[in-house]
Amino acid sequence: MNSVIKGASYILAHTPDMVMENGTTQTTEKIVNPDSEYLKQLPSHLRTYEDAVAYLPNQTYIGNMHPDELGKIPQPWTDARVEGMNKRTGKYGEIMPEDEFYLLMQVCDVFELVRLEKSFVADVKERFVANPVVDASVAARIHEGVESSEIEHFVNEEHAEPLVCGGKTVGYVKRAHDVDTNLSAHTMLENLVSKASAVLSLLHLINQEGVNKDEITYVVDCCEEACGDMNQRGGGNFAKAIAEIAGLENATGCDMRGFCAGPTHAFINAASLVKAGTHKNVVVLAGGCTAKLGMNGKDHVKKDLPIYEDMIGGFAVLIGENDGINPEIDTEHTGRHTVGTGSAPQNVIASLVTAPLDAAGLKITDVDKYSAEMQNPDITKPAGAGDVPLANYKMIAALGVKRGEMEKAQLATFPTEHGMVGWAPTQGHIPSGVPYLGVCRDDILAGKINRAMVIGKGSLFLGRMTNLFDGVSVMIHANQGNEEASAVSKEEIKGLIAEAMKNFAASMMAEDAE
Repeated sequence: MNSVIKGASYILAHTPDMVMENGTTQTTEKIVNPDSEYLKQLPSHLRTYEDAVAYLPNQTYIGNMHPDELGKIPQPWTDARVEGMNKRTGKYGEIMPEDEFYLLMQVCDVFELVRLEKSFVADVKERFVANPVVDASVAARIHEGVESSEIEHFVNEEHAEPLVCGGKTVGYVKRAHDVDTNLSAHTMLENLVSKASAVLSLLHLINQEGVNKDEITYVVDCCEEACGDMNQRGGGNFAKAIAEIAGLENATGCDMRGFCAGPTHAFINAASLVKAGTHKNVVVLAGGCTAKLGMNGKDHVKKDLPIYEDMIGGFAVLIGENDGINPEIDTEHTGRHTVGTGSAPQNVIASLVTAPLDAAGLKITDVDKYSAEMQNPDITKPAGAGDVPLANYKMIAALGVKRGEMEKAQLATFPTEHGMVGWAPTQGHIPSGVPYLGVCRDDILAGKINRAMVIGKGSLFLGRMTNLFDGVSVMIHANQGNEEASAVSKEEIKGLIAEAMKNFAASMMAEDAE
């Protein structure tokens, strides 16, 4: 029986100071052009927490606004506001402010690498522990803080990365080894941010779905960071480290990487593990990445826009055994961009979309909604990358017309009818298909749609190991009901075999008599 989606969570952390301190566009600029106009202008383009929370794509990400509702609001959404759409929490998660996120990073640190100033901890702690997802075991991990002199020492003399909030240094992340670059303060900060945002996603998933922690036995992390030391640079294991903080005592897990396609790879593999009976409940999750903060900032500042890329993203999805209710994951008909597929757009869409549809005996129009690269166009269009989701839908629609499954007149309406506007932050792997899983589950359960396809794409050439890129896809459809109820039992099979043998013996005896 197919496995099912039992729940999904989505979180954001608003980290404007990290844009300045940790985003690679900014840190590189500080090295190559420290007196640049961009660096001088950037602080005035950073959003307040209130502005970030009221930004409609962010409200969509945490589940307060449906993507279809967002699509009805004219772009750009920079100044668009909807009454009531300025909440910290949503159906799927929350938007955490930077100061609380720093405390969460400290909570997730088990090697005393993250330290925060005493008065800062005292100011933030009460708000942090008031969060419904922060249980006693998480709160017990809070360190009461250190003196400012210690922070100054480690930042100025021990190569520690400063943690800045409101323009003031309030803590540090120190290196985990004197000479190992894989355990440098820079790398440890990146990894701890990814871990913390994944932990927050997992805590929300557990809280909102009422999950019994002991019933989760496997976790798959699919972020874009690498955890290891000089002898095994990307050895892992983020998944088990995340499960530890969240209190999943019965869980183990592993990390799965595939650049932006990683989450869809992980989703398919997790669904297969459950379908095979290896595990009953598996969580696929990922935290965000500091490197991509302010990634397109130069173009945004040049056009007098806010720094949209001030959000760390995260998600978690629970996959379980078929309960006869939740949407099923069709692992039998998956799309694969193989080594031999090539890079021609038509070949790519054929391998990811039409190949699995053909195998399932379906047409392009039989899929109610496609979710590919759900990048927010407010971010990508000013940077010259265009509207990425729209480009995907146009390619799928064009192929549908070529295959005779659609009329040319349907090209204009296909993106709205079978697609969505993008709403996810540019956090690499985060936008690639998976932001839709929570909405997809809800829409299928509500009877709004019957079938969806999630598509993940990845740029493998970024690692300089191959010029290839990658992609996988998987379909999700309404539950077909408990198949066991209508299936033939073992006893019935034995009876049928016995009856067949009896009839065969009788026919042989009749032939002998003749």
